[in-house]
Amino acid sequence: MINNSNINGGMSSPSSSVNPRSQGLKTYFKTPEGRYKLHYEKTQPSSLLQYPHGKSVTQVTLAHLKEKQAQLTPTQSSSLSASSGVRFAAARFLGGGNGGRTLSFAGGNGTSKSLAGTSRSSSLGGFSNCNSLLTSNYDGKGTYLIFNVGDTIYISDFNSQDKDPIKAIHFSNSNPVCHAFDAEAKDGHDLLIGLNSGDVYSVSLRQQLQEVGKKLVGAQHYNKDGSVSTSRCTSIAWIPQGDGAFVVAHADGNLYVYEKGKDGAGDSSFTVIKDQTQFTVAHARSSKSNPVARWHICQGSINSIAFSSDGTFLATVGRDGYVRVFEYSKEQLICGGKSYYGALLCCAWSMDGKYILTGGEDDLVQVWSMEDRKVVAWGEGHSSWVSGVAFDSYWSSPSSDGTGESVMYRFGSVGQDTQLLLWDLSMEEIVVPLRRCPPGGSPTFNSGGQSSHWDSISPVGTLQPAPSMQDVPKLSPVVAHRIHTEPLSGLIFTQESILTACREGHVKIWTRPRSSESPPSNSEGLLSTSSKEKLLSPGKIGGSSFK
Repeated sequence: MINNSNINGGMSSPSSSVNPRSQGLKTYFKTPEGRYKLHYEKTQPSSLLQYPHGKSVTQVTLAHLKEKQAQLTPTQSSSLSASSGVRFAAARFLGGGNGGRTLSFAGGNGTSKSLAGTSRSSSLGGFSNCNSLLTSNYDGKGTYLIFNVGDTIYISDFNSQDKDPIKAIHFSNSNPVCHAFDAEAKDGHDLLIGLNSGDVYSVSLRQQLQEVGKKLVGAQHYNKDGSVSTSRCTSIAWIPQGDGAFVVAHADGNLYVYEKGKDGAGDSSFTVIKDQTQFTVAHARSSKSNPVARWHICQGSINSIAFSSDGTFLATVGRDGYVRVFEYSKEQLICGGKSYYGALLCCAWSMDGKYILTGGEDDLVQVWSMEDRKVVAWGEGHSSWVSGVAFDSYWSSPSSDGTGESVMYRFGSVGQDTQLLLWDLSMEEIVVPLRRCPPGGSPTFNSGGQSSHWDSISPVGTLQPAPSMQDVPKLSPVVAHRIHTEPLSGLIFTQESILTACREGHVKIWTRPRSSESPPSNSEGLLSTSSKEKLLSPGKIGGSSFK
């Protein structure tokens, strides 16, 4: 899964540098609105790869650091000191290129100051550095890409074309497996990191960038040595408008609610779970305890979690194949349903909170409607497990109904088949047919009686079985493109690009088509007629596919 946090950062000029592992793959793909081009790649230095605790799937988080506040609290002042030593550390890790190049912070992250890099650093196995000191107004402002490989968290300057990270943080006892960033954090601790051991840390991203060394600095440690749970972390998220609260999902089916900064001196134990198959919530026995609550979601692993943008709803997907949607403040299960086969691995919300995407081991993408509390479409196009889904909130619908509401949504999915698929979800083709189908016809206009799937909205708290595929509109992708050589683990949409990541720690940044760019012609981009006939059978929804 990839995590996105308020990204509007600009992009620098295109790079001709392409990872050798990607040779043989095209550096562009075509869509109805134009060509997406490979801008540059990010990866970890091969000389630093360490797998003492085995491999783990790479997850990616984008973090947008705002300008540092003019005044800091005494605690912040001590931890974020602007001493010459700290500035020197930042200069070392934010150095550019191969050492002889001028580092300009105008096009990348930081302040608008230029530094001349003159030598190489050996502290991180060949990372670039600068011997000059940053000026005292350096605050790390900018956009950063955070990803995990093996026992290390890597931090890269998103707006720089350098492949190598500017910072590496090693963990001696376990692998980091998930992370999340809060751009609105008030006390400096804005980055969460969950480990395979179950341990959780909150840290200041800015402080990590300003310090020399490969260890976490100024970290708050939660679930230390498995004091609450020894089950591995699987997903982690800040609660929107939660005033520093966050949730951590584990492989044992439990989700814990924490309050940032609380030391957890009280009793951290919870009541015994009597029925592993039932959703239950238990609260801490002491007001001083941290975590403050335990949600038992399911039997088996919770694989991914996602909050709606306003924090009202929480979606989870698990090993048992169910997506569950909760009204978070009421601690209430609202709705949910089963995959067609196997586990669900990923989920994502539309920005307006109306739809949820899920993907998993049945190789399909499902679209859930919060209004109808059921599946309203499913997409077929992957040839292996779907490992990441996301809505493209920056994509402009080609049509409008005049009300300001979206009439078409663009979303993407990536899978272990190394493919990126883009899909268009049209309200005209899906919602209207469902509500205006002819007498005796089904929502997909097949012959036969009306399916009970559409008879009524399911009662609150109902987990539904998977509906018949014949009763739910089928989507076909508008784009299907093999973009990596290794199985993919996630994607992020930004205002100017699409980010795709493979499980081995390689990230590609694809720039969007320019507005002046004309769409590809039929001869250039469309699938053949015979291919389209295979994808678009009668009653199935989908547009032309591009390669």
